[in-house]
Amino acid sequence: MFVSAFLSVIGLGFLVWVLFALAVYALPAFVGVSVGMHVHDTEAGVIAALVAGMFAAVFTYLIGQIIFAKVQSIPIRLAIGALFAAPAGVAGFSAIKGLSQIGGASEGWTLAFAIIGGIVTAGTAWVRIASLAGPPGEDEVRHADAIQASPFANDR
Repeated sequence: MFVSAFLSVIGLGFLVWVLFALAVYALPAFVGVSVGMHVHDTEAGVIAALVAGMFAAVFTYLIGQIIFAKVQSIPIRLAIGALFAAPAGVAGFSAIKGLSQIGGASEGWTLAFAIIGGIVTAGTAWVRIASLAGPPGEDEVRHADAIQASPFANDR
């Protein structure tokens, strides 16, 4: 009995860890699946749909990273972070709701756990996408430090 409960907790912990580790990929996965389904509906074939979906997912993730890292505008960064966090929050809500229903929690507790799980998962995705770039204005500080560190900076 103890071993079963211990393994259940370990398994649940592993599932939650996987959820948080993959949360930032919810938007690219959604875009990839949508593009793949559209390509498949045009009767291009399964291989073309898979390739197009994978390309769209990778492209979405890379463009999101590049734009978030290069743009210094706070509202644009907030919008990009929200674009990545919203699908992750929905995925976290659904996953935690399903896991808590398996555990036999009442409907009220299931909904409470799911809301908290969705918020935490969205926050995790937000932090992961935000960790790709430093604070706004960091490039200027690095550039100024490089100029000060140069031995030829005072020769002007």
